Amino acid sequence: MEHTVIVGAGNSGLAVAKYLSGFRSPAVLTDINQHPGQDLLTKLADWDVPGVWGSHPFTLLDTASEVVLSPVVDPKNPFVQEAKRQGIPVIGELEFAHRVLRIKDATATVLAITGTNGKSTTTDLTAHLLKTGGLSAIACGNIGLPFLDAVDSAAPGTRFVLECSSYQLETIVDFKAEAAAILNLTPDHLARHGSMTAYLEAKLRVFENQSSNDLCITPQNANFLTSFSPIGQRGVFGWEYVEGQGAWCGSDGNLYVRDRGGTVTDLINRSRLLIPGNHNVENALAAILLAMRGGASVEAVRSGLRTYPGLAHRIAFCGEKGGVKVYNDSKGTNVDATLIAIRALPGPLVLLLGGEDKGSSYAPLRDALEGKLRHLVFLGDAIPMLERDLGDMPHFTHVDFDEAVNRALTSANSGDQILLSPACASFDQFKNFEERGKRFEYLVREWKT
Repeated sequence: MEHTVIVGAGNSGLAVAKYLSGFRSPAVLTDINQHPGQDLLTKLADWDVPGVWGSHPFTLLDTASEVVLSPVVDPKNPFVQEAKRQGIPVIGELEFAHRVLRIKDATATVLAITGTNGKSTTTDLTAHLLKTGGLSAIACGNIGLPFLDAVDSAAPGTRFVLECSSYQLETIVDFKAEAAAILNLTPDHLARHGSMTAYLEAKLRVFENQSSNDLCITPQNANFLTSFSPIGQRGVFGWEYVEGQGAWCGSDGNLYVRDRGGTVTDLINRSRLLIPGNHNVENALAAILLAMRGGASVEAVRSGLRTYPGLAHRIAFCGEKGGVKVYNDSKGTNVDATLIAIRALPGPLVLLLGGEDKGSSYAPLRDALEGKLRHLVFLGDAIPMLERDLGDMPHFTHVDFDEAVNRALTSANSGDQILLSPACASFDQFKNFEERGKRFEYLVREWKT
């Protein structure tokens, strides 16, 4: 009997297994993990999907009708190459879900986002703008919720705001987005792709099947796109006035959008955004274009921009009292991430640093803090290393997380920003960075009352 081979037991692979089980369509899942957990084994048993563990035997391809790859599985894998040699179609969950969607709901809209940085924020913000206008929207894909799970549960006419990684885009065939954006491109995943050229080619596949009625959104003056010719209508975003369809931040700090008909609208000043930094202005500009193509009104976009708090634990605004604003960047678990957070805020800063040390120097934070530091608060197991690298800068020291946070909250002055961006792992006092961020937000709520 013909069957589907699912390669990889991550969220995407499990979404496909669950979906096929619902239609009693024969499938087998294979994963290189030799020791799957009991929860995983129980799920597959409930779905009547057998698992093959520790390797990908070529015998699984006997009578296989299709192979569906999880994003982490490299298409150069010998098992995948053998499937192709035998003429067996190889796709990913993105393509599989798109096929299901187009059969299920001709009224649905796909708004896709790719790029090296900012994908998750832009995806989440776009969905927020659409929902602010009362439209049905789901943020899905690489952001966490598999596209197929979203499709399977959605109402007709839903806008699927889809974060797409280069790994996911490698295996598309007919996937098409009514609007798609590439945000930026910097070196990443080169071990998989081999070169920046191949990495860019994978990213640009997000536009591959667009028609002339679809929207292709790109950054202004992007050097990496000099030879790119979109099929769809071009929309651009950036820091300069846009002649055609697009969005920009003017020298006055206002965010503007020009729609398909040429009407220019002044939306809000960037100071009204709750997500700080130039990178988030660019994310917002791309989200504006995506949401408006998805049907969001100008008023919904304007209101949504004012109220979007950011992704959890990523420079997320979490409260204000007495002119002091507080930001949760618990996901800042290394020095590079903390540098981004510091640069995103104007200061003066009260910065909480520390946790489980990762062995890197904290000295690179010095230059970024120049001219904007109120004081530091050192905490956790990393205190000796923080004292070594930054101990001559104004600071307080508290081993206990709660004590450190309360010191930050009570020592700030009106106009300051308090930033939790620890540059460390959380495991000295917490299970993960999410638990640390939630505790921080709880303490901020207590402080505000």
